[in-house]
Amino acid sequence: MTLPAPIQTYFTAQAPQDGAALAAAFAPDAVVLDEGATHNGPQAIRLWWLAAKAKYRHSAEPLDLTETGGKTVVRARVSGEFPGSPAVLTFTFGLADDRIRDLRIG
Repeated sequence: MTLPAPIQTYFTAQAPQDGAALAAAFAPDAVVLDEGATHNGPQAIRLWWLAAKAKYRHSAEPLDLTETGGKTVVRARVSGEFPGSPAVLTFTFGLADDRIRDLRIG
């Protein structure tokens, strides 16, 4: 499976050393919705990602990709230090100009 470049960056970035690369994959006005919270802009998204990596020590393995309604939907097996691990989660990406414009994790 070939993922679009910014989505590939999202799934392969390693914390904390790839924080800048992860932030650069997001558009200036990007929004992430995860666990009932909204994170706006690359810097806030980077801080959310670093905190989540530190808390859950998780990794995500993409399983499949579909295009639906202008969104790129990736189902991934997420393993880490959280109840129910591993779990299959859905990552719904909106892309614009080769960057992630929005991401909803559920």
